[in-house]
Amino acid sequence: MDQIGAMKAFVRVVQTGSFSAAAREQSSTQATISKKVAALESLLGAKLLTRSSRELSLTEVGAVYFENCVAIIAELDEAQAQVRSQQASPKGILRVAAPVVFGCQFIAPILGEFLIRYPEIKVDLMLSDKHVDLVAEGVDLAIRAKQLEDSSLVARHLFDNPLITVASPEYLKRFTQPKEPQELRAHNCIVYSMLKSVNIWHFEQAKGGGDKISVPVGGNCRCDNGEAILQLALDGVGIAQLPTWMVDKHINQGKLQRMMPNYLSHPLPFNAIYPQSRYVPLKVRCFIDYLKQCLAEEPCYY
Repeated sequence: MDQIGAMKAFVRVVQTGSFSAAAREQSSTQATISKKVAALESLLGAKLLTRSSRELSLTEVGAVYFENCVAIIAELDEAQAQVRSQQASPKGILRVAAPVVFGCQFIAPILGEFLIRYPEIKVDLMLSDKHVDLVAEGVDLAIRAKQLEDSSLVARHLFDNPLITVASPEYLKRFTQPKEPQELRAHNCIVYSMLKSVNIWHFEQAKGGGDKISVPVGGNCRCDNGEAILQLALDGVGIAQLPTWMVDKHINQGKLQRMMPNYLSHPLPFNAIYPQSRYVPLKVRCFIDYLKQCLAEEPCYY
């Protein structure tokens, strides 16, 4: 029995949520993957997975074993990567998770050139505004618009992008334009529901020297996607706080108007996040370096 192969199959079954998905990924069959997991259970003398017609779930013992398998496989991958980096170009599947808008506007346009530059890398780009567990879901690298909160992860800073408070001319025809942050309390504000402090917007005076201002805001609509919030603002639903790169074009076209130019919101940090390890896989390092290089060529992102 190939125990390491069986462990890898087990891990991918858990991470993908099904035997068939793991089989497709490994160019195998569902029956073969099922036999590997069954052989592993037989070797251990313990049931790892509870199977039903609709879903799989880890047993208590299986959950502990899964975490150990992930750690062991990571160590093996690290050892192999160290050897390969000394004599070969980066290769393998690179799983990248990113917010939807960032992925569409920043990553997708530069991905073609990256794949040409590194022909032995295959990119699995996963776009979602939901929080991704890198280890559990087998993700090599995630782009997050927030400060690092997990000490088991490493963050490489990409850029800081200030948020701009905007509204459409149509909205401002119906309501008095706010001049001070506290006036936002009386307005319909469209909030991004994925932030930790959803209904709190933070400001400081543009010229500096003033106190930081935190304003509780609210309205009749909240959303977990920046592109949708942008569209709602363009449609005159309310006031939104969005990154510069999302709204600059619409401001220049007169479709949106910046509110309170004398006040700046706190910059939104964009970081590349990856699991902490003694050795960072070459494919991960190459992608981060390439992404930073491309962003540096676009000064509007800083």
